[in-house]
Amino acid sequence: MNKYLREFLFKNSLMVCALVSLAGLAAIVWFLFQEGFPVLQHVSIKDFLTGQDWYPTENPPSFQILPLIAGSIAVTICASVLAIPLGLMTAIYLSHIASPKVRAFFKPCIELLAAFPSVIIGFIGMAVLAPVIQTITGAPTGLNVLNASILLALMALPTICTISEDALRSVPNHMKEASLAVGATNWETLTKITIPGAASGISTAVMLGMSRVIGETMVVLMAAGGAAIIPETIFDPARPLPAAIVAEMAEAPFRSSHYHALFATGIVLFLFTFAFNLVAFKISKKYKLQAS
Repeated sequence: MNKYLREFLFKNSLMVCALVSLAGLAAIVWFLFQEGFPVLQHVSIKDFLTGQDWYPTENPPSFQILPLIAGSIAVTICASVLAIPLGLMTAIYLSHIASPKVRAFFKPCIELLAAFPSVIIGFIGMAVLAPVIQTITGAPTGLNVLNASILLALMALPTICTISEDALRSVPNHMKEASLAVGATNWETLTKITIPGAASGISTAVMLGMSRVIGETMVVLMAAGGAAIIPETIFDPARPLPAAIVAEMAEAPFRSSHYHALFATGIVLFLFTFAFNLVAFKISKKYKLQAS
């Protein structure tokens, strides 16, 4: 077999792998929309998205997912507020302040958080964190938005910290040395040179970390409280979109209105995550262009 034939086979095998991945994605999206659209026979799009009554087992059933959307938005925002600053500050410390020995110890420990199964983290939230939150805050229940947000922030932390730290360390040394050479302080060099130079990688880290938060199922199912209501404070229980799908799909009769409503909920979650990733991609691309 000559080298040209090997190159041809190798190139085309990679193309086939890419097409298979694309076909799998298209099949999933097609199936999701095929199973979700029939719910429109029972409820209008406006009522489905803006109504506040999610009672799928009543007679007649009510399929209105605004409380589920509000729950997803609440835990995502709260987890972002906790995870993004903590992850970025940890990355800055590991990349520019910590000694090599400290970095060699702390970085694997942080990355080890990603190895914990989500069900274990959810169980810790139920058995350990929920009673603490209820005792300290006096909330009616410890299974609430705050509990789920803390756990989701811990799950997103390794991704945000690791990728951000790699991005900060990849900024060319000559840029930092030039800044220091003209009299800039370490803080000025960090804020004016290093962080802007690593902005593309940092935005990618935030995107990947928050993508896991948006789609996480087991933690929000176990720790958010499971109440299909619009949370007014972080101490209220909530039922985000993934939790509703996984909790009710096993009980929904096949091809029933409840079944189709859950698939329609999955479509909303898919569009929600797609929009988030699209915005994050645009931001990352913008910083890449600025850095270049």
